[in-house]
Formats: sequence, C-alpha cells, structure tokens
Amino acid sequence: MYDVIIIGAGPAGASAAIYTARGNLRTLVIDKAPNTGALAITHKIANYPGVTGEMTGRQLLDTMREQATGFGAEFIQTTITAMDVEGETKFVFTADGMFEAKSIVIATGSKGRNRMLPGEENLLGRGVSTCATCDGAFFEGKTVAVIGDSEEALEEAQALSKFAQKIYFVVSRPELQGVHHMPELVNTEMFYKAKPLEVLGESQVDGLRIRKSSGSEEVLHVDGVFVFLSGSKPGTDFLEGQVPLDAEGFMILDSSMQSSVAGVFGAGEVRRTPVKQAVVAAADGAIAAMAVDKFINKRAQLIPQYK
Repeated sequence: MYDVIIIGAGPAGASAAIYTARGNLRTLVIDKAPNTGALAITHKIANYPGVTGEMTGRQLLDTMREQATGFGAEFIQTTITAMDVEGETKFVFTADGMFEAKSIVIATGSKGRNRMLPGEENLLGRGVSTCATCDGAFFEGKTVAVIGDSEEALEEAQALSKFAQKIYFVVSRPELQGVHHMPELVNTEMFYKAKPLEVLGESQVDGLRIRKSSGSEEVLHVDGVFVFLSGSKPGTDFLEGQVPLDAEGFMILDSSMQSSVAGVFGAGEVRRTPVKQAVVAAADGAIAAMAVDKFINKRAQLIPQYK
C-alpha cells in the first residue's frame, strides 16, 4: 500500500514526488514513456530558475527524478490499463500488475494531435516548438513560421515578434478564430487559407513547405516553426467517468490541486493554466504534494516544507 501514486514523471509529477517522498510518504511514480514529454524533448533550457549554461529538458528531468529517488520515491515504466479511485483505497491496474494507494496525483500532461506534419516530429526541439514563451528567445534576429488559426496562435506570434526578425503566419482559414480585433503585427507576413505541408531540415529546421490559397506551393526559408494547431489536449482519457472533467477534458481542481473525488489530485497540463511552462507544472506538483500530505495526515491546512 502506497501513500500516493503519481501518474506521470514530467516536471509536475517529478516535483510532486520530491515533495511527497521528502515528506515521508511512500511514493510510487508510474510513467509509460518518461522521455517523450514536452520537456523531455526540449533541446535547450534557458529560463528555468537555477538552471544556467547548457542543459536539455531531459537532463533537467533526470535531475528532478534523481532527487525524488534520493528521498525514497520509486519510479516504474509501464502502461496503465484501468483505475478505480472511488473508494478509500485507490487501485491502479497496469501491464505489470495492480498497485494500491491512499491517494492519486494525475500529472499526465497533454498529448499532441493525432497527425503531425511530415518532418515535424523529427525536428521537435530542433527548431520545431509549441511554446513561444519557452523558446522564442532562441530565435533572436531569425526568421520563423507560426502555424495556427486561433487566438492562442496570435498571442504566440505577438510574443515571437519581440525576438524574431521576420515571422510568416500560416493560417488555414480565411481569418483567425475567436479574434474580434486583429492587432498590427510587427515584421509579420500573413498567409490566409494556406496549408502547411512539410517541415524541412535534417538536424535543424531550414524551411516550411506550404500550399497557398492560389493553389501554388512555396517553401518559406525559416529557422524555426511554431505549431499551434488544434488537437492538443490533456492526457486524461483514462479518467473518463471517474473524475470530473470539463468539456475539453481538463480536470476540475481547486486551488490546492484537489478534485471533488477524495484523495484524487491533479497537477500541470491536466488542468487549465494561463501558460504552459515547466516551472508552472513543477509548482503545481509541489502544491499537489502538500495537499496529499494534508489529506493523508488529516491536517487542517497545507504545511510547507521549509527545510
């Protein structure tokens, strides 16, 4: 019997494990693919507090996981087949057997679109990104493309305009969805009713092939491609019918990362956050862990870890 099972070993899950294990709670972390999350495939980290010099996302995650292991957390790699969280004891069924716990933290992040552009997956973290606030500074004075048709894509393009010398904004629709007033975009060339076809490059992005509204194809010579296409959603499908989710699949949580199901918590991109950043996910994990401690030990309030 574990005190807590944490599902997901990204920044939210690893951070939660550090706090729960250090708080003397018997902790198990389950992740089916620990090296394929958004942070794990990030080629370079430059804005995580305390990280200076060259470090990849995977190196940062490895450090966090080693820290959690040092406090006694256990990590296993397996696939979850079913869960039962209704009762006082939570049951997690996996390909390697059943595990029991008094509480659960869901930190499974978000999952991408079912279909990616040719070349996109191979160049993730090497010029392809889904977060301008994370990676925009790496493209200072360079040329980039933004692919998307939503307000999110517009906001990311605005963030990129602080760094990039030139932006090609590729929109598949006649206009951006949910945008009632189109602001003036600096150094940006718009391609409406255009279809992205392929991200070009070997070890780094060097172009984006598109089909323009006229039907002709063109290669945009760019150093980076920022993709904000619809389809990315929280990885919470396995919770359907057990934990309250909103219409888009996000967990419904309070400010302490607790769901309405006793002993079930969430952290990171499984909840609605104003921005998707590793540091935000890690903070969520820490809060969820202290909420687990409160739940397990029947405390009146959250107890911070100072030492």
